[in-house]
Amino acid sequence: MNLRFDKKTALITGAAGAIGKGIAQAFADGGARVFITDITPAGVDAAVAELKSERAHAAGLAANVTREAEVKAVVDAAAKFGDGAVDILVNVAGVVGQGKVEEITEAEWDRVFGVNCKGTFFFTKHVVPLMKAKKYGKIVNFSSKSGKTGSAIMSPYSAAKAAIIGFTQSLAYELADFGITVNCLCPGITDNTGVWANVSAGYIQNLGKTRDEVVKQFTSKVPLKRLASIADIVAVTLFMAGSGADYMTGQAINVTGGREMH
Repeated sequence: MNLRFDKKTALITGAAGAIGKGIAQAFADGGARVFITDITPAGVDAAVAELKSERAHAAGLAANVTREAEVKAVVDAAAKFGDGAVDILVNVAGVVGQGKVEEITEAEWDRVFGVNCKGTFFFTKHVVPLMKAKKYGKIVNFSSKSGKTGSAIMSPYSAAKAAIIGFTQSLAYELADFGITVNCLCPGITDNTGVWANVSAGYIQNLGKTRDEVVKQFTSKVPLKRLASIADIVAVTLFMAGSGADYMTGQAINVTGGREMH
């Protein structure tokens, strides 16, 4: 199985965060040209500088993924950086939302769907023509364990991540004739990430438990008895983007330590 990405251009969203940054570094280590984006210029600049310190061929541009004009600007810049191509798109950018359903505001619902769903849609929409022209492309979307089995007090997030699975499956059919595969990851709770920090803080507040009690509650449901690591998520992402997954499309792969099995 080849996990080299020489002469390939990978565009990663949400790449100033722990998972996105880890994925960007892994693609760079595999020889790819890496173009990253996130919402703040400072975050993007810091991540690019970190990549370049490892002698990676990297660049980036900040954007709000819910604004189509900004997304198009990122895709255009990534294509220019990649000599006209974006071979791999990894839609990592996402936000969580927590709260009892009767307390969730319309603005909060729209925020969660905007970043998770609209952002994934906009980037895919503008990258696909480049992939069609090349008759090649790998799109990896990020769903969640919560997109398969909804999580309590997280109805907007669960609904948005379920939508990502449907979007992925639809595109797998639509783009297959163009040599483009579309798959998604469904991670469980991943340690040492901003998402887990936010989720655990929310559960501590909403459930009235300590952090240790929250961790124990979640890991007790996992057959492998631990949270996911960033390395676990990175490894499956690279597989989906590599040649070993050429005959795989429309799949929503669980990385949950066995907690999710369908």
